[in-house]
Amino acid sequence: MADYFTFTAGEEKYLAETNAAYERILSPYASRGGEAVRVRPYRPRYDIIRPPYAYDVDRIIHCPLYNRYADKTQVFSFYRNDDLTRRALHVQFVSKIARTIGRALRLNLDLIDAIALGHDMGHTPFGHKGESFLSENYQRGTTKRQGKARYFNHNVHSARIFRYILDTNLTLQTLSGILSHNGEKVYREYAPSELTDFRTFDGILEACYQSADYHKQLRPNTLEGCVVRISDMIAYAGKDRQDLYKAKLITTEKFQESRLIGVHNSDIISNVVVNLIKNSINSPSLNMDEEVFLDLKALIDENYEVIYKNDALNEPYFTVIRPLMELLYDKLIDDVESRRYDSPVFQHYINDRIQGHSYHDPERWFIIAPPDEMVTDFIASMTDDYFIDICRELHLNDSLLDKLRYHEYFE
Repeated sequence: MADYFTFTAGEEKYLAETNAAYERILSPYASRGGEAVRVRPYRPRYDIIRPPYAYDVDRIIHCPLYNRYADKTQVFSFYRNDDLTRRALHVQFVSKIARTIGRALRLNLDLIDAIALGHDMGHTPFGHKGESFLSENYQRGTTKRQGKARYFNHNVHSARIFRYILDTNLTLQTLSGILSHNGEKVYREYAPSELTDFRTFDGILEACYQSADYHKQLRPNTLEGCVVRISDMIAYAGKDRQDLYKAKLITTEKFQESRLIGVHNSDIISNVVVNLIKNSINSPSLNMDEEVFLDLKALIDENYEVIYKNDALNEPYFTVIRPLMELLYDKLIDDVESRRYDSPVFQHYINDRIQGHSYHDPERWFIIAPPDEMVTDFIASMTDDYFIDICRELHLNDSLLDKLRYHEYFE
């Protein structure tokens, strides 16, 4: 009887030679599969066609939270407009830009893909505003119940999801890239850190919860992670402007009309990518020319002033989402402490054998995690629509919800 699902010795030899040829062309500064570090050593059934970092990619895209990227805000939350970027599209942009750079520099493209596709998994509903509001409540709740404030940051939570909540056994290299991707500040040079073990990684992860800004000093421990970090900025720098025009919130007069790296999204991506590659060939770090670095920094600073601090854009976040976030947080904390097992926090999260396993004693399945941790994790996992629907279902404040207005397709 034919064996349809097992490679012959000759086929295995061919595939092994293919993998070896791929690794031979990698830069001396690239990450190799044999260097991958996991908490639990693991060889997938077909590791000959799925190397270690490719396995990380599969674990990420098939995890239950990956689908939720599709309904999480990138910048614009209240627009019925299919052309505006959502979180799912953003991580694909980051992956494509990073793989273009990585291919030119002969880096490990599987590792780049894994970091890029997983880097925003910890994002809350309603983007960075939602992240800020959730952190406010987490600080308030942990100060009250644990005696010391803890802080929420999406990149830290992304790493926590894969390391603990879903326990996906990703490599240290992928987790470090995800944790350290924080792309809100641009640098001229990006060099990897010397992180080599999970004990140190776990200590860093905990330190990020104890300090609001600790995560900002972190660097990925691979050059591939550095590529994803700068690609995150390249991906949103011009695209957020493009989306702003599509949302009809602004005219071009608000932005500087001429820049060295360009003013259109396609020019910004192409020019910065080319300059990075020119300055980073056969280098242990990523580099840009000073003039290009300063122009990219100025462009992103301008984005903050014109887009991210835009009053018209931010008004519904502060008048509706922020008070709803506080009401929801307190309601779910009360449900957890009162053991209301019919509450959505139990039905849709804590009792879930995949998402909720880390909150329970493994032998007797009773809850051992602090209430603020479980509620914060639950809210962070929500999509924009789910957040609004759960607030309606729980009747937290119907008059607030009635104020929420979406910009419709045919306005």
